[in-house]
Amino acid sequence: MNTKTGPIYAVLAYGSWGLLPIYWKFFGSTSPLEVLSHRMLWSLVFLSLILALQRRLPELRKLPHRQVLWLLATALLLSVNWGLYIYGVNTDRVVETSLGYFINPLVSVMLGFVVLKERLYRGQQIAVVLATIGVGYFIWQFGSVPWIALGLAGTFALYGLLRKMTAVAPMVGLAVETGLMTPVVLLMIFYWGATGTGSFGSSPSLTLLFIGAGVATSMPLLWFNNAAKRLSLSTLGFFQYVAPSIQLMLGVFLYQEPFTQTHLVSFSCIWTALLIYSSTSLLRARSTA
Repeated sequence: MNTKTGPIYAVLAYGSWGLLPIYWKFFGSTSPLEVLSHRMLWSLVFLSLILALQRRLPELRKLPHRQVLWLLATALLLSVNWGLYIYGVNTDRVVETSLGYFINPLVSVMLGFVVLKERLYRGQQIAVVLATIGVGYFIWQFGSVPWIALGLAGTFALYGLLRKMTAVAPMVGLAVETGLMTPVVLLMIFYWGATGTGSFGSSPSLTLLFIGAGVATSMPLLWFNNAAKRLSLSTLGFFQYVAPSIQLMLGVFLYQEPFTQTHLVSFSCIWTALLIYSSTSLLRARSTA
């Protein structure tokens, strides 16, 4: 494994994911559903071009029907996740979206324990309890459930679980997922165009933003795949906190979203939980090496 270029690819991937709120903000008052539809469509176009250049298109035809059915389930989860994220960003809740992606690794640990019967080590148990306390404190203080954060964490953790159970290459899988959603997406885009309620084509800049959504979605995945090939899973795991950290800073410092004492206590519980979780994972990886 080339560990010299691995961190560069990891920073590019997670850094760009962290900066994505800036891109979605450019859409302004455009419907999140329309943004999501074009994100799906143009991601399929871009990924298909990459697969064609790599001469990997035949891999799409070789997928067994059972795997395609699993990918339909992951496509639905991914659609909800992407849609929630765009909605959260464009309704000035970037801080809450970052909370969701901080929680996500711990939700994945719980799913692994419940569904895959993976062992939950003492440090991981403490981390899950601390994260639960953090979310519980948030709900208690604000009197409302951070449903965007929990929705993002839950859908992406379930997505990761199902993709783990489906032996498909990441890029091929994403191409199939976006392809499966394309018929529905095209129907909606044609409807918006026919009724004049859509934003696509209303201005050159907005049209380019719609098309660019495919590149903005797919390039981080390509960088992530390159990082995953060059770094150990435990090393790559530390980079996953780059994205929500950048999102949090964008929400607080760039978009001036509130970050109250309640936020501080809740996030501190979750950050401590992630520190314990990461340390436990690293120690386990070293002991089994």
